Amino acid sequence: MTERARIRRGTQPRYQRGPTVARRGAQAANARARKATGKALATIPMQPDALRKLGRRLFAAIMVVLLIVGLLVLKVPQMVGTQIGELVGLMGFQVKRVEIQGIHHMDRLPVYSVALDQKSTAMPLVDLGEIRDKLMQFGWVQDARVSRRLPDTLLVDIVEREPAAIWQYQGKLNLIDKTGVILQPVDPQAMPDLPIVVGPDANMQASELTDLLNAAPRLKAMFVGATWVGDRRWDIRFNTGETLALPEGDQQARDAYAKFDRMDQAAALLGKGFVHFDMRIPGKFVVRVSAEPGHEISDPAANPATPPTPAGQDAV
Repeated sequence: MTERARIRRGTQPRYQRGPTVARRGAQAANARARKATGKALATIPMQPDALRKLGRRLFAAIMVVLLIVGLLVLKVPQMVGTQIGELVGLMGFQVKRVEIQGIHHMDRLPVYSVALDQKSTAMPLVDLGEIRDKLMQFGWVQDARVSRRLPDTLLVDIVEREPAAIWQYQGKLNLIDKTGVILQPVDPQAMPDLPIVVGPDANMQASELTDLLNAAPRLKAMFVGATWVGDRRWDIRFNTGETLALPEGDQQARDAYAKFDRMDQAAALLGKGFVHFDMRIPGKFVVRVSAEPGHEISDPAANPATPPTPAGQDAV
C-alpha cells in the first residue's frame, strides 16, 4: 500500500500535462515550417550571397523611385528643363520671325501678337499648343497649325472661315459664315455684297437657309435677304421688292420655295408689282399687292392664274 501510494504522488497531475503537450506541438509545427522553408529556399537556383545582392538592388531601386517622385513633386525636372531651354536659346535658337500663311480676310496683327506673347522666346520653350488655342478663339479662324522652323522662325498656318451672310439683330450688323459663327462687325457704310439675315438666332439658321436657297438655284440672283420669324420659319426678300412667307419645317420650306420657283418661271410673279406672297398654309397661295394709291400691277395678263386684284387686297 505504501509503495503504490508513493507512485501516485510522483506522477504529474492531469491538469499539468496539457500545457506541456501544447508547447511540444508548437515546437513541432515550427520545426516543420523551418524544414519546409529550407526546402523551398533549396529549390531557388540562387546562392545566399546572390539573394542578399538581389535584396540590396531591390532596396536601391525602391529608393530611386522614391527620389524621382520627390523630385517631380518639387518640379525639379521642369526647372532643369527650363534652364536647358534658355541655354539653347542663348545659342541662337530664339524666336525672331513669325511667318503667317492662309490669311485673306482677317487682320494679321493679332496673330503676330499671339505668336510672340510667350514667357520665353527660346525655341524649345515656346508652347505651340497654347498659341493654337489662343488663335482658335478668333472668329475668322476655322483651324490653325503652329510649328517651329529652326533656328528662329515660327510658322503659323491659318484656315479662315468664308463669309456667307450679314446678320442684323438689335441694330447691329455682323459678318457670319455658313454655320452662323460671327466673324466681325460690319460697317453700314461699307456693306459687303452678301445676303442679310434678320432676327434673333437667325445666324444659327444660316446653314438651313443655305440648303433652302439651293432648292431653287435660279432665284439666288434675286435673293437679297431673309428674316427668321418667331424662331420657326423664314420670310424671303427679293431684289424686286417682294417678300415670300414660307411655312414652318425645313423640308416644307424647301418644297414651297421650289414650287414658288416653278410658278415664277410659268407666270413671271417677281417684278410685276406684287409685294407679298404667302405660302404658309399648304395648298394655298396668297398674293398681296401694294395699297399705295395709284399703284398698278404691271402686265397682269402675264399671270392668268392670278387675276388682277384691287390695290390693298389679297388674291388666293
